[in-house]
Amino acid sequence: MRDLANHITIRHAISPAAARTDNTPIVSAIIDLAGFDQAMFGILVGDIADADATFAVLVEHGDQANLSDAAAVPDHQLTGTEAAAGFNFGDDNETRKIGYVGPKRYVRLTITPSGNAGNAFIAAVVVLSASRYSLAS
Repeated sequence: MRDLANHITIRHAISPAAARTDNTPIVSAIIDLAGFDQAMFGILVGDIADADATFAVLVEHGDQANLSDAAAVPDHQLTGTEAAAGFNFGDDNETRKIGYVGPKRYVRLTITPSGNAGNAFIAAVVVLSASRYSLAS
């Protein structure tokens, strides 16, 4: 069967917002993985006006709903690398992805700019899959 829509759930992670104009970290919503075995963050990069800005990606996980126990996800629990999910001033209107296959219930994504004094438009979603329950309506 070629149906994908009934096998995934998409949730917002980083809402579209006004351009980021400084180096303040961009932190996603905390994603509850209850009922799912797979997660992937999709990062949407818009225009980046600064000519030397870079954006590092970090995925954290934990068992507390507020992620008070947050820890960086070990590399072997990621599909893809945080370095490959990062981007810079030359990556206008591109996408990046990084997957999570670890054992914790909650995850979040942080994108940390460096050298960003211009406008940077960034948003992200999380795609959940391998549901333990039927998603079909």
